[in-house]
Amino acid sequence: MPEPEGGPAGSPPPAPHQRPPLRRGGLLDAPAVRRWSVLVLDALGRAREDIDAINVYPVADGDTGTNLYLTVESAAQAVEAVFAAHETGATRPALSDAVRAMAHGALIGARGNSGTILAQLLRGMAQVLTTPGDEAHAAYADGPLLARALRRAADSAYGAVAHPVEGTVLTVATAAADGAEAAGAADSAAVARAAHDAALAALGETPRHLAVLARAGVVDAGGRGFVTVLHALVEALTGEAPARAVPRPPGGLVAPCAAAPADHAAAEADTDGPAYEVIYLLDAEDAAVDRLRGRLDALGDSLVVVGGDGLWNVHVHVDDAGAAVEAGIEAGRPHRVRITHFGAQAAARPDAAQPPRERAPRAVVAVVPGDGLAELYAQGGATTVHARSGEPPASGELAEAIRRAHAHEVVLLPNDPELRHTAAAAAEQARGDGIRVALIPTRSAVQGIAALAVHEGGRRFDEDVVAMTSAAGATRHGEISVAERQSWTTAGICQAGDVLGLVDGDVAVIGTDLTDTARTVLDRMLSAGGEMVTLVLDDEVPEQVADLLERHVRTRHLAVDTVVYRGGRQGSPMLIGVE
Repeated sequence: MPEPEGGPAGSPPPAPHQRPPLRRGGLLDAPAVRRWSVLVLDALGRAREDIDAINVYPVADGDTGTNLYLTVESAAQAVEAVFAAHETGATRPALSDAVRAMAHGALIGARGNSGTILAQLLRGMAQVLTTPGDEAHAAYADGPLLARALRRAADSAYGAVAHPVEGTVLTVATAAADGAEAAGAADSAAVARAAHDAALAALGETPRHLAVLARAGVVDAGGRGFVTVLHALVEALTGEAPARAVPRPPGGLVAPCAAAPADHAAAEADTDGPAYEVIYLLDAEDAAVDRLRGRLDALGDSLVVVGGDGLWNVHVHVDDAGAAVEAGIEAGRPHRVRITHFGAQAAARPDAAQPPRERAPRAVVAVVPGDGLAELYAQGGATTVHARSGEPPASGELAEAIRRAHAHEVVLLPNDPELRHTAAAAAEQARGDGIRVALIPTRSAVQGIAALAVHEGGRRFDEDVVAMTSAAGATRHGEISVAERQSWTTAGICQAGDVLGLVDGDVAVIGTDLTDTARTVLDRMLSAGGEMVTLVLDDEVPEQVADLLERHVRTRHLAVDTVVYRGGRQGSPMLIGVE
């Protein structure tokens, strides 16, 4: 099994977002958008905890900074993908390609109220910067065009919020547009600087609009995040950070007005609102979305619906989460549904009134595909991150899980080859917080189970990592899945509905029956020997399938033990491990 660069506890591969070279000249072009996306991700990474700490409106759930970071991370990944697609060609991406990708990435990755509004702000900018027919602006945006983009951004964000409130990011975005327009015919850099300065001034005034901010002694968290976005834009265009940066008073709060401790801020917030936050992407026509807005507005508050062209991001706070999802089903096809209970979220945060608990010497963080496996890993002492079907966790989520483990040393198990670079970026973020992190490149949850089984927190860190890496490497992994469409595989052409048996990531068997295919896969995996078989079954797989496979192993492969777990809704019918 391949080891990470530098060995199990070595340095990770380079992060996927490398800083591109700065292009000066005061014009917003595709390379400048690329640099902007990288800079704003770095800036939000540094400011995330400060922004979380002042999050008291509309719900004091302490996650605005994290949500903005995860939203921008998705946007930055989309921009990088556009540039990667042009690496082999003779042309570079156009400005329209870069801004469209940034807006689309933010839309599909938007988290929370603040992230959803930021996605609409970026979409509004993209609508102006990608307007066809203006050849002068095909390669770049000058100052007046950037000012028009910021105005469209502010207007479209207001339109996306069911009940706009002053003193929020909407007020800050409008001030930014006002400042940009006041700059007149200046170049893009000067317009961006004017927008930033106006937004910063408006941010300081947000407590005058919202009493909850004034009582807590903080500025609006979403507005603070948007100022950070504009701060990065100025740096991307000029190579220099604006001199007027958001102050950072003692205690981590960011407020031009009198600061209050973070726990006081949370206590001052209104806690009588709906119990759930519901977010989903929605494939739907415009007319259906208009009806959806009316229905969701009647169900709850903090309603924000952003997007267009058939793809929307829906955010609402409700007491009846099921009704909010059902409304989406009536309007179109909801997917990537995420439901958060505010009470559970608040309980998961450390209580600032209590003395900080001691860090554990060592912890394990693992990505798991189902609730059943999450429970199994938790019983083994691991902190888990749920890998939702079709929505792999971002590096920010993994980094947050590493911090949540609250240990001096952490072993990270991604359990998916596609997550290796994401996990490496998360490990690097956590190392910046002084946490020692080792990434073991597990390719399947069954390899993670084997690694967790030999984990011993009492031995030296390097010895523990080597033992866990060795156990994972000695475990062959298989999977039984169902083909969604006709395609070429290493075992031939499969048709939609065929049962596929994978061994070590490659399709080895194409069958029609789940049990028969699993038997064949087990025989192939055990042909080279083995002592234990691990079967992880989706909840929809009948119990008799497990009985038949256990009997098959017992009669065909002597002295091989079988253990069966239920993985919950894990995305594939069966995972197989052979140690």
